[in-house]
Amino acid sequence: MENSTETEKDAEKQAEGTIDETAKSEENAGLAKLQDELAESKDKYIRLYAEFENHRRRTSKEKLDMIQAANEQLIKALLPVVDDFERAEKSIKELSEKEASASGILLIYQKLKKVLDQFGVKAMDAQGDFNPDLHEAITQVPDESKKGKIVDVVEKGYLINDKVIRFAKVVVGA
Repeated sequence: MENSTETEKDAEKQAEGTIDETAKSEENAGLAKLQDELAESKDKYIRLYAEFENHRRRTSKEKLDMIQAANEQLIKALLPVVDDFERAEKSIKELSEKEASASGILLIYQKLKKVLDQFGVKAMDAQGDFNPDLHEAITQVPDESKKGKIVDVVEKGYLINDKVIRFAKVVVGA
């Protein structure tokens, strides 16, 4: 009877060992699964964070571009006023500089130029060789000595932060 009891005890120990090994194996499998899920969650978090940062940068850049475009439209609308002031300035200088109205117009013109300077608007120097990236040829005059050169500037061109916002309208020698 003792032999059978020992055999039964050995069988029970083996069964318990198998159960313990199975439990440990299942526990390890569960732990591995949780670690994989954690790694996947971390990866998703990092990707989502990077995507958010890219979105934030892109929207702030778009906002700046939109503001700059609005400024550009405002400046373009003001440029014909500047042209009129320049024409008035020429005619005032021909008439009389002592008149009060003439000096008032000149003061307004100077203020307007100062505002344009604050926004980075600069008048283009439209002298010398014709450059299609900066100038718009509205007509040509026959002049062999000034072939390909600017003869007269009909309307000034303007740059805002080194970007052309209005091409200079020029007469070119042919």
